[in-house]
Amino acid sequence: MEKTVKPQGVLLVVSGPSGAGKGTICQLLRDKLPDLGYSVSVTTRQPRVGEVDGVNYFFKTVEQVKEMIAADELLEYAEVYGNYYGTPRQYVMDLLNAGKDVLLEIDIQGALQIKQRFPEGVFVFIVPPSLDELSARIYKRGTDSEDVIKRRMASAASELTYAAEYDYIIVNDIVEKAANKILTIMDAERYRVARTYFIIDKICKNKKNADKE
Repeated sequence: MEKTVKPQGVLLVVSGPSGAGKGTICQLLRDKLPDLGYSVSVTTRQPRVGEVDGVNYFFKTVEQVKEMIAADELLEYAEVYGNYYGTPRQYVMDLLNAGKDVLLEIDIQGALQIKQRFPEGVFVFIVPPSLDELSARIYKRGTDSEDVIKRRMASAASELTYAAEYDYIIVNDIVEKAANKILTIMDAERYRVARTYFIIDKICKNKKNADKE
């Protein structure tokens, strides 16, 4: 029996300034695509109440994560407030090689690291309709002090300059609309020649078999 060739899944990397709404969009994508894989990060921080190893995070020691970094086992990593966070390469590749699409919601620095290691990924940058709208959204959350909001806004203006490093820019004016645009992108990406050339190989192979008969 002829072995069925299963194409590799698509790695979707989503980034954007704080307050742009990427978390809400990613959750909506997961709701719309139940089979969409979601990468579980590695962290050295202690588990919080209710968190489960392998579900919320892969909890590791600092020594273990440093060993993973040395062995190039992380697609990206960062040290935040004394703790390491990273994306395990093998975990993601196993999902992709099984033909499953994988979503990574990640900061800009992490996304750029992944682009260097896995340029085949699809990189989407979420932006607000305007900086005024971004400011309004951050104020509306009511979770940050005035000083923190000012720092976030200054950071957002700087982060927008990284948009050119991405494949697609999506304006998050209406969440449902923005999520549907990403779904359209995913549909198109699945038909890229690099992902579907096995179809040509199969057609040629079938022709050769027919010629022999």
